[in-house]
Amino acid sequence: MDFIPYGRQTIDEEDIAAVVETLGSDFLTTGPKVNEFEEKVAEYCGAKYAVAVCNGTAALHLASLALLEPGERVLTTPNSFLATSNAILYAGARPIFVDIQRNGNIDLDLCEEALKKDASIKAIYAVHFSGNPVEQEKLARLQEKYGIKILEDCAHSIGARYRGIKAGSCTHSDASIFSFHPVKHLTTGEGGMVTTNDPALYERVRILRNHGMVKTPEMKPWEYEMRELGFNYRITDFQCALGISQLRKLDRFVARRRELARRYDEALEDLAVVEPLYPYHEGSSYHLYVVWADFRHLPLDKEALFVEMRKRGIGLQMHYLPINRQPYYRSLGYGNETTPVMDRYAEGCFSLPLFPGMSDGEQEYVLNALREVLGG
Repeated sequence: MDFIPYGRQTIDEEDIAAVVETLGSDFLTTGPKVNEFEEKVAEYCGAKYAVAVCNGTAALHLASLALLEPGERVLTTPNSFLATSNAILYAGARPIFVDIQRNGNIDLDLCEEALKKDASIKAIYAVHFSGNPVEQEKLARLQEKYGIKILEDCAHSIGARYRGIKAGSCTHSDASIFSFHPVKHLTTGEGGMVTTNDPALYERVRILRNHGMVKTPEMKPWEYEMRELGFNYRITDFQCALGISQLRKLDRFVARRRELARRYDEALEDLAVVEPLYPYHEGSSYHLYVVWADFRHLPLDKEALFVEMRKRGIGLQMHYLPINRQPYYRSLGYGNETTPVMDRYAEGCFSLPLFPGMSDGEQEYVLNALREVLGG
């Protein structure tokens, strides 16, 4: 059997044809496919506006510049890819790491405790970890009660919903971001998106995406103005053509992820020392399938498990190492936060392979290998 990674893109002939058609058009970048992709993602999520950019980190960066002021303190999670908190630093603000819940998401009750004590906290960056949205009613209460800015990092969660609220709708946030990296639910190769319902934030992100330049109807045909320091974070038309084609299949992709997650849950009932990160539910879009393992009662440690599974052609992964313990963050004074749940998570959790193109046979092979290695 071929190597089974933790995630893999699903590209078909329709996707290839869409890219080829755009490559033969008059526009390779900043053309009609970019606008179309933005409109379709905004419509899918239920947001008013969307801005497509070159990757998810660029989406975080631009949203942070539009939301934050230098020196502001921002509550965020240690359980994410580095880009979430890095973007706070890019904007000259300071991340404050808050412990997670058992399900891997930031603990919004602990966020409220921090807000009560520190009026200098101006925002929350909440990650929908693994595709499982954070509690929307708590976001709404925190926004209303404390007047804070909220960014939802939906890099894992397009297609997810919380009690009818779709990820990326910005129902209780100022902005949301997506990533379209190949391991995500849909891909543009590399790519990202900012969604919002705020017209001013939308315009600022659009301007920052293209060097801070503005061109208005009143200007002469050759004129433009650079009104602030922006970036070249544009995305290409052929990437967006791929994104449009992938978006048409997104619900099918998510349904398959949920089906595989449910099967994992059922199979793991026989492995008492390994359990799902959270019980199966239809609201999660299952970007990742993460499990908790109690290595104190296993015949091998975590490193040995990864090695043994790789020998069998299976790529486990760790999502994520605590950001606040990284060397760069330690150099900034982080690393001594009290985050007992995150610490236990980092010791015991790992991700099993999960992607729409994964066959039933591949999943059964993964489960049999896991039973064999763990002696279950």
